[in-house]
Amino acid sequence: MSAPGSEDFPWPKAGTRLEDLATPIPVIDEDRLAANIARAQSYMTEHGLNFRPHIKTHKIAAIAHQQIEAGAVGINCQKLTEAEAFADAGFDDILITYNILGVARLMRLVSLNKRVARLAVTADSAVTIAGLAAVFAGQKPLSVLVECDTGGGRCGVQSPAEALVLAQQITAASGLRFGGLMTYPAPGGAARVETFLQESMALLAEAGIPCPIRTNGGSPDLWKAHLVPSATEHRAGTYIYNDRSMVRAGECGPEDLAMHVLATVVSRPTADRAVLDCGSKALTSDLLGFTDFGEIEGLPGARITALSEEHAVVDLSACTAPGPGVGPGVGDLVRVVPNHTCVVSNLFDRMVFHRAGRVTRVEKLAARGTVW
Repeated sequence: MSAPGSEDFPWPKAGTRLEDLATPIPVIDEDRLAANIARAQSYMTEHGLNFRPHIKTHKIAAIAHQQIEAGAVGINCQKLTEAEAFADAGFDDILITYNILGVARLMRLVSLNKRVARLAVTADSAVTIAGLAAVFAGQKPLSVLVECDTGGGRCGVQSPAEALVLAQQITAASGLRFGGLMTYPAPGGAARVETFLQESMALLAEAGIPCPIRTNGGSPDLWKAHLVPSATEHRAGTYIYNDRSMVRAGECGPEDLAMHVLATVVSRPTADRAVLDCGSKALTSDLLGFTDFGEIEGLPGARITALSEEHAVVDLSACTAPGPGVGPGVGDLVRVVPNHTCVVSNLFDRMVFHRAGRVTRVEKLAARGTVW
């Protein structure tokens, strides 16, 4: 007899109180989720930008459908297997913003391209493009965008001149189409992005190469997307739930936080220390510039100072919560605002949604663990 897994877990039915859930578990506020979708799409529509949500934040087909129904043109995936999962769910306009390398992955990309109406990938080197060209010659053409480093310091060509060289390589390759330019800039980098796009577009135009798509990205600069008028679309993921880092960046307020990790106090070994059941298997270890691992709503001054797999250690020495004693007691439930929601999603098989303290639905993650 096999050990029980998530398929055997008694997931809550609609109407169940949040207080009755087994913890740790992320819970998603339906009204805040819907408001975040509507707000972002309204902004993009107002500024004449196509919106392509990055589904790595939620990994849930039902939410991606909500985003498309609100007006998004398609979805953004980060890995091939993530795109496969969403193709299985019926999505037919997918951009994979990643260098895809290796014969095994490339052959799967060929198969994916045959069943997705509009599929595109990115590349930032001649090696990546040569690999794509080798398998797509004679196949349904694949759209390839050149990734540009406009200050993000991750992947991407370093100059407009390099972008032109790769665009020419793509244009000359059988089975490939040059789709345009893609960038994931550093926060606050709108001016640099605009300059890079303008210079690249001028070089491409001079060479007679159309550049139909210029896709910019990032939730940290979501509400500044209009400052890059040369972009045709914007990509963002974290905005759907928002998190502690987005509040700190001023991109949202506490009232826009759709995800919380519901946790139970399992120990109060000292007056200044509590232990929660949401360790590194439930909360991200990403600090993102913070010195602790999440914020506990209603416990000002409390700090989650350490994570092990099953434990989150809370320092209550500076907690100013009112009431008898300082902080919660053993068995109490708390809500944690994670530093980074995207990572939390990948730690769970399902997500619980709620409205007014009652479960509305449970959704399975379509793309958990899609690392290839």
